[in-house]
Formats: sequence, C-alpha cells, structure tokens
Amino acid sequence: MSTNLIPDDRRSLTVRLSVVQYLVAAIFVVLAVGFWIFQIAQHEKFREMAENNQLRRLPLPAPRGVLLDRNGKVLVENQDTLNIAIVREQTKSVGDVLHVLAAATGADEAQLRDTVNRRRREPSYRPIVLIENATQEQYIAAWARRLELPGIIVEEVPARRYPAQEMAAHLFGYVGEVTIAQLQRPDYDGVEPGTIVGQAGVELAYNKMLMGSDGAKTVVVNSVGREIKQLDMQLPTTGRPLQLTIDEDLQKATEDGFTAAGFNGAAVVLDPSNGEVLAFTSRPAYDPNAFAAGIKPAAWNALNADALKPLQNRALQGRYSPGSTFKMAVALAGLEEGIITPDFKVHCAGSATFYGRPFACWAKKKGGHGTIDLRHAIEQSCDVYFYTVANMLGIDKINKWATLLGLGVKSNIDLPNELTGLVPSSKWKLETKHEKWYAGETISVGIGQGQVSVTPVSMAVYMATLANGGTRVTPHLLKAVSDGVGWKPIDPPAPQSRVTIDPDKLQAIRDGLWMVVNAAGTGGTARIQGHDVSGKTGSAQVISNQGRVAAQRAGKGGDLRDNGWFVFFAPRDNPTIAGVVFLEHGIHGGNAARVAHHILATYFAKLDAKPLPPPPTHEDLHLDYSDPYAKGGPVGSGGGH
Repeated sequence: MSTNLIPDDRRSLTVRLSVVQYLVAAIFVVLAVGFWIFQIAQHEKFREMAENNQLRRLPLPAPRGVLLDRNGKVLVENQDTLNIAIVREQTKSVGDVLHVLAAATGADEAQLRDTVNRRRREPSYRPIVLIENATQEQYIAAWARRLELPGIIVEEVPARRYPAQEMAAHLFGYVGEVTIAQLQRPDYDGVEPGTIVGQAGVELAYNKMLMGSDGAKTVVVNSVGREIKQLDMQLPTTGRPLQLTIDEDLQKATEDGFTAAGFNGAAVVLDPSNGEVLAFTSRPAYDPNAFAAGIKPAAWNALNADALKPLQNRALQGRYSPGSTFKMAVALAGLEEGIITPDFKVHCAGSATFYGRPFACWAKKKGGHGTIDLRHAIEQSCDVYFYTVANMLGIDKINKWATLLGLGVKSNIDLPNELTGLVPSSKWKLETKHEKWYAGETISVGIGQGQVSVTPVSMAVYMATLANGGTRVTPHLLKAVSDGVGWKPIDPPAPQSRVTIDPDKLQAIRDGLWMVVNAAGTGGTARIQGHDVSGKTGSAQVISNQGRVAAQRAGKGGDLRDNGWFVFFAPRDNPTIAGVVFLEHGIHGGNAARVAHHILATYFAKLDAKPLPPPPTHEDLHLDYSDPYAKGGPVGSGGGH
C-alpha cells in the first residue's frame, strides 16, 4: 500500500515537529532555570526549610537562682510547671486551634489570640506559650482533644515559687515575660522574646545573676511534628543563688507585727554598722506567686484598681511628713551650729507665737511642759521647744543637717524605683516655686510638718546615722553570691557620706531617745526588759485638724487619721540594730512602737539564744484608737482592720 504524502502534508508535518522540538527545548530550559534557582540561587533558604521540617530546636529554660536569707534559709525557690504552647507551622488554622483550646481549657480565647498576635513576627516553628502554669485539668483537657489541636505542645518548665506568699513581697519583687521595651535595652542583649525575667524588687535588681542561661535540645520530628528522635541537648545553666542580708525570723516578726496591728505602712530594719537590711516590708502587699507563671489579666487589673495600691512599695516610694521623729535632726543642727547647748531651756506654756501666729504644742490641754531642756524636750516631744530652735536655726541649717543624716535624699538601696523625699531650703523654694522662703514657714518644719516629707527607708538610714555616730550607710540586700563551689561575700557599698559629730552633743540626743522609751516618754510600749532600746514616736497629720473636721462635716470620704511613726536603735551604747516602723493612718506613734516592740523582742531573743516570741494577736498590742477629731464620723472609728 502506498504511503506517499503530498508536498503540503509534508510541510505541515515538519512545522508540527519543529513546534514540538521548541516546546521540549523550552521545557528543558524552564526546568534548568528552576533547578538553578532551587539548587544554587536559593540553596540556603530551601536547605533551612527542609531541615526545619525535620528538626526542631527546642529551648530549655534555665531555673532562676534561689534566694536565701543571711542564715541560709530558702526564701525563694523554683518549681516545675506545665506550659501549653503552639507551634504555628504545624497547624493549618491557628484561629481554629485557639478556639478549640479555649473551649477545652477554659482559657480566655481573646487573650490567647492576643498572645499569638503579639509574637506573630517570630519564626513559625518557635513555640509560643499560650497557657503558663497550666493546671492538671487544663493539661488533661488539652491531651484528650489532641487530635483537634495540631501544633499544641506541652512543655515542662521551671517557675518561681515564693513559699511565704506575701511576706517581703515588695522586697523580692516578681517575675514576668520580658517586655518589648526591655528587649531594646543593651543589658537584655541575647534575651529571647517570651523569656521570664525579673520585673520588680530583688528579682529585677539582680536579674542578670538570677536568670542563668537557657539550654536547648535538637530533635527530629515526623510530618505531623511529633518528636521521634533527640539529636543533641545543651543543658540550661541555673541562675546563681544569692544570699540576702535579710533575717527570715526578723522579717517574719515584722510581718506578724503588721498583721496583728491591722494597719498598712512600711518597716525597714538595718544593721547600723554597715547598712545591711535585716527586715523590709511594705503593706498592703501582693502574692508574687500570681506573677510567677504569668499573671491573669483580671488579677492584674484588680491590683491596679485597688484603692489601697498594693503594688506601691511604700518603703521606697511613700513620702510622708515625719512628725516628731524629725526633732532629732533639728536638735543636732542646733547643737552642731552652736545655736543651743544640751542645757538650753525653753518654757512651754502649751503654745507659742511666732510672726504673729500662735503655734500649739500637743500638750496644750495640760498647760504645756513648763521649762524644759533638750533631753526632756526629746523625751516629752515638746513642740514649743523645737518651734523655738527651728526659728533660731533657719531653714537652710535644718536642711544641711537633715541631709547629712539621710533625709530628703535617696538612700540608694539596691532596689529599683526609689523616690526622693524633701527637706525644704530657701534655694529649693526659689528654684521650684520661684518664691522666697518665709521665716514663718520654718516653724512647722521644726516638728516635721509643713513641706518636709520623707520615705520610710530614708528614716531607717537617719536612725542608723544617729546610732553609728555620723556615717550615712547605704542600705543593701546582697550579702553573698554562690560561684558554684561556695559563697563569695559581696563587699558592702560605700557610705553615702560621713560627718563628724561632737560625741557629747550626740550623747545628749541619745539620752533623750533612751528616755523616750525607758523614762516618762511617749515610746514606753517599745521597752524591753534587760535591753536598752532608744527611740522616738511621731504622729503626723495628713491634713490639718481644721481641714479634717471640715472634711468630716462635708461628708467627704477617705481615711484622714494621723500617720504613726516609731524610729529606733538598740542597744543604747554600740547599737547593732536600727530602723523604722511606719503605720499609715496609725493614729499614734505609740501604736508603731508596739509593732517595733515585737521586732526588737525577736531580735534580742535570737541574740540571747532564747525561744522566739510567738506572733502577737491584735489584743496583745493594746493599740490606742483614741482620736479626738473622729467624733461622729468614719474617721478613726476603731480602724485599720
């Protein structure tokens, strides 16, 4: 059979063959270009993607260093907790997974979405913790529905534990996820998003030492992300243990005293020889355990909305009139400036007039203190005596000596966010208010009222300076650091200043302080048999008595009762302890002295190797609630509880 083609058919076949040849050639060119792109141009990118599909590098968080007291008792430690996290690349719909997880565990779905959104720029293979410190119920619920939760993993991680809950909460501080602002600072170089770091107190101040170094493990995973083999592991390095200067027994005694009294406030107790902080509290407090694995939004909002401000560290950030506890600064200024001698006398008839205005003494109702010298003026806390001395001194000399004793300046304690108090001067008023200082304004400053304000920690330094003879020690909390084989002592920070004080003049003030507690003074409730406690009470108005009565008549709310102070050191000669107890709206300084009594009784019991006194009850303290400006109103109605 013949198969001859006509010429047109042959031409058509040739064209079609040519087209096929070009198409095949073009396909090979495309494939070659594709191979070049995938194998050469983007080799590293696709190699990393391929490895990431098989390998996982999982972080192993480092436990933070433990905190111990000066005697080696554990104050803050770690515990294992479960975190529920998501690996986004292992799930097709993150939104659906979050919805199912929230329904299964009871977690807030909006919060879960917000957590993922905040970290959406991170690599999709990096786990994002959704539920920190998950309960066993949450863990079981997530496990039971694991087939509906692709990409959800459970990690076992160390978390902070504060065994004594609210005790020393403002001292220890709390931890939390590193913030965006912190990540931008040089001292947080190398810290990954999501890392737990210190956010307040010692946890923040010594974060670098405490946080250690995270480890990691590399594992092989299958196509659904399940771990099938571990390739290597770099163990985390635990943070360094820190020994604090705190004495746990004294700290507990301080907390017990406040609990029994039922007042808010602050206390700071120091070793006056070197500034070691023996006890430190601020009330009301919070439970730092709530922050350890991520505080719930509702709990955070409640703390911030609380009118009593439990997040405020009153010891460092509360600024209050010192009341009569300021009188030793005025006395020392008068003595050192040669304005008075210890025998200088003033007649107190219950009030005195300065610049045409009468100023009352607290003893006005009983006709005043009569003629009185310096020692007895401190013992009896005579206002007229110190009005007179302050008027003779002038504001700038008072400012000079109060500053040398530690008031109106920062203590520079090794805790963050300390505020500065104020001891006014003529220069200060000119610079801040653009007005001259009037001599009449000095009178109220003489008894710790008017424009003078102090922080409790600065009052502790003030008493330590009087106790040690003129060295303004720097309060500090770090005593030693473990280097893995033992404790390495940390040198105490240098004093803030030293001033030479005439011993005889200082002794006159010390005599008065001893008489406050052990003679006929206002601090007798701090007396301890067999030990020479010296101290001074102070009751400071938060508003003038006239203003308080007017506010009460107008039905305005708020607690306007006086604040109560007690500052102290002991023993009288060669003091080894000094400090302050401040009761917010505590009405009388004597009430603060009752709290200090329990602290000092505990201190001396330890020193004498005797059993520690039991925590006092409210009835044991016999607090004085008498308050003449509280009649008929809520102010002073038996308060503080």
